[in-house]
Amino acid sequence: MIPENQRHPTGQEQSPALIQNSGQGKFEEIIIYDELRKQLEHVSLALFKELIRRLAWHKIDWRKLFLAGAVMSIAGITLPTFLLAYHHNSRFESPNATMHLSKNLTEARLDKSHLVTSAPFVSLNSSIEAKESARVLRMRQNRRKTIDVLKVVHPPPRRSVPRHLQRYLQSLSSHEALLYAKREIEHAPLVENVGNDSYLYAPVFRNISIFKRSYELMEMILKVYIYRDGKKPIFHQPRLNGIYASEGWFMKLMEANREFVTKEPEKAHLFYLPYSSRQLELALYVRNSHNLRPLSKFLRDYVNMIASKYPFWNRTHGSDHFLVACHDWVQLSAFFFNHLLNMVIVWAVGAPAKQRTEPRLWCSGPFITTEHVELKDNAIKALCNADLKENFVAGKDVSLPETAIRIASKPLRNIGGGIRVSQRPILAFFAGKMHGRVRPKLLKHWLNKDADMRIYGPLSRRVSKNMSYVRHMKSSKYCICPMGYEVNSPRLVEAIYYECVPVIIADNFVLPLSEVLEWKAFSVTVAEIDIPKLKEILLAIPLKRYLQMLMNVKMVQKHFLWNPNPMRYDLFHMILHSIWYNRLNQIQIPQS
Repeated sequence: MIPENQRHPTGQEQSPALIQNSGQGKFEEIIIYDELRKQLEHVSLALFKELIRRLAWHKIDWRKLFLAGAVMSIAGITLPTFLLAYHHNSRFESPNATMHLSKNLTEARLDKSHLVTSAPFVSLNSSIEAKESARVLRMRQNRRKTIDVLKVVHPPPRRSVPRHLQRYLQSLSSHEALLYAKREIEHAPLVENVGNDSYLYAPVFRNISIFKRSYELMEMILKVYIYRDGKKPIFHQPRLNGIYASEGWFMKLMEANREFVTKEPEKAHLFYLPYSSRQLELALYVRNSHNLRPLSKFLRDYVNMIASKYPFWNRTHGSDHFLVACHDWVQLSAFFFNHLLNMVIVWAVGAPAKQRTEPRLWCSGPFITTEHVELKDNAIKALCNADLKENFVAGKDVSLPETAIRIASKPLRNIGGGIRVSQRPILAFFAGKMHGRVRPKLLKHWLNKDADMRIYGPLSRRVSKNMSYVRHMKSSKYCICPMGYEVNSPRLVEAIYYECVPVIIADNFVLPLSEVLEWKAFSVTVAEIDIPKLKEILLAIPLKRYLQMLMNVKMVQKHFLWNPNPMRYDLFHMILHSIWYNRLNQIQIPQS
């Protein structure tokens, strides 16, 4: 029995296939009609321009001109009608055919403008039409593979340095240049242009005037010497993907840099030790052996070789040397690598056997080393595991942002594209593995407890099929960033990438680049003990403050990007600046 709404007005029944074919045919005719109309418009415009050009210096016969215009207008109206077999009584076709035609036309226009509809049209009276809608939607998604493209805003160019200042800086020794920079930063001029038109957005910085002056001095003065010693893959071979990608990207960009790198170590202000903690693990650690001796011995021998071969380590006791490492075991690496860490190492499993089988480091235990005690507080370590309870020294060491790069050739993939606040249906979101002390507590209190709190373990295929991990973050007002094995997590930077206000749950965590960034302006920090009150805390934030935090997230985003071709103020330069800034903190200005 054909439903009433599938009958022709004459009373004859029409099959669904006939309705579908009819709608599809008219859909194709309209597309052809639109294309022909556009072509005729271009031809008419070209003819009109040529006519004006030819008649520019001649006397015009206005009668003939009006006649030619009338002929062209009539041709433009009648020609498409005769060329296309388009019936003007299409309004009398069946309702389903008309609705199918309108839907297809809308989808075609959306495909052409690369827009994504909120939901496909589905007729309640036709299963065939519903299947066709789903098929068209799947084809459109597979064809486009929607990837949000980040609009790159280029920073202003470097300010030129006067010739006399260049000559003066070149005449200074490395130590004198650092003293000059520190004095200049202490008397930094007030930055007035801090509005929305400025590339540097003042609300996300602790002190925009000091940062701007320090950054400019870094560009004018800083020279870094990279030790060429050490064989691949542990040295000079960065890994650019995975959750430890930060150390690899910094190594890659630092070694390719020509602005800061010098081949004359006598002129250097900082010395870079280019090893990869991830490569060290892959090369020397025997999985499940729980034997870290080969790693520690290898690094100890390397540092001894550097200290004996070059005078620079012993000249400053390593205080002008730095490393960049992101592995969980980096505290062990830092001890031997800097030849200075008087720390206590526990050689043990840091979590229950069901959760983890790899060894972990803590700051207490049976293995005590007192060698080189005088060097303990000198070297600069840029670490992802910036835990105050695990030998991280704020003001000297640098908290390294932990970035998870999935495709090394596309480090900016999916960045940006957060939807409007009014269209974000999720209050808070988290999905991830259950390791560490915080995440099990988070799931205990919030898993399947509240529709506004989308708190999961590993994101299941059933959930990700409807909404991917990235889309979850872009559709959430807040993104929960709990610590894992260590205090840092890639979710912190991911929340900034996907324009979601991060909620940090990690006690004793020194936040990345906190020397210059004001994290309170674009994030929320919740104590581990307050996890049961998480929703209450988030709902208590006024809308005005939330909107300001979200704006600040978007403005600070450019400072966390790994650009294949580095730009001023991006993540590579921000990390280098924090190392430079903390080196200056160790310089004492003479009282005289």
